[in-house]
Amino acid sequence: MGRKLGRSAEDTRRAILEAAAQEIRETGVQASIDQIAQRAGVSKGGLKYHFASKNDLLRALAENLLEGFRAAVVERAAGNTATGSFTRAYVSARLFPDPEDVLARQDLVLIAMLSTLPNIEELAHEDAVWWDEALANDGLPPSVYEVAMAAADGAACASALGSNGGEDALRRLSKHLETLIDAAQH
Repeated sequence: MGRKLGRSAEDTRRAILEAAAQEIRETGVQASIDQIAQRAGVSKGGLKYHFASKNDLLRALAENLLEGFRAAVVERAAGNTATGSFTRAYVSARLFPDPEDVLARQDLVLIAMLSTLPNIEELAHEDAVWWDEALANDGLPPSVYEVAMAAADGAACASALGSNGGEDALRRLSKHLETLIDAAQH
C-alpha cells in the first residue's frame, strides 16, 4: 500500500496528519501506527518514511494544530492595530472557526489530549508562552485578555464535547467578551 498515485509527498504527509488526528479523536493517544497508516491509505513503511516514530508523528500533529490556530488568529487580526484587536481575533477564531473546517472546534480537545504526552508538553508550554506574550502586547489589561481567552477556550471545548449551548450560546458569549474588551479600552 505505497503512496497513492498522483499524491505528492506533502499531500501524503498531510493525509497522515489528518488520519492521525481522526484516529486519536476516536480512539485516543493509544491509536496505533498501523491504524493511522491504514486510515491514511499508506503502508506502515510509508508512514515511517514521513515520521520515524509515533512520537515524531504526534509532535508533528501537535505542531500542525498549534500553528494552524495561530495562523487563523493572525489572519483575522491582520491589518487591525486597534487595542484589543488580537484578543478579539483569538475569541473569533476559537468560537467561530472556518466553517469549511468541520473539526476545528475539536482541535482544542485534541491538543489537550496530546499535551499530556511528555514530548509534547514542552511544545504546548512554548505555545502558551507565545500566546501570553502576544496577548500582553495587545494593549489590554491581563485580567481582560486572560478572561477572554479562558472563556473562549472553555466554550470551544464544551462545544466540541457536545454541549447543548449551540451557536446561539457562542454568539452571546462573544458579545459579552466584546463588551468586556470595549470597556477595558476606555
